[in-house]
Amino acid sequence: MLKLTLKPGEFINIGEDVRVIFSGGSANNIHLLIDAPKGVAIARSNARQNRKPSPYYKERKISHEAQKEIESILMREKAKRA
Repeated sequence: MLKLTLKPGEFINIGEDVRVIFSGGSANNIHLLIDAPKGVAIARSNARQNRKPSPYYKERKISHEAQKEIESILMREKAKRA
């Protein structure tokens, strides 16, 4: 484990894609900004304890026929521009 001391505005890089910025704090709290790609899951340590089912649902995939129709439309539009 690595322990760091940072001043407000200083940051650390984790790999090439993740940056953690210390933006200040108060008595028992620190404020961090995390800049990471959308694909990187970021969760607080207590996030799993209070986990509730998501009110959102995963979208169903569109049918193969719909995919082909969209592809056909895009190809026609591309041909018009050329």
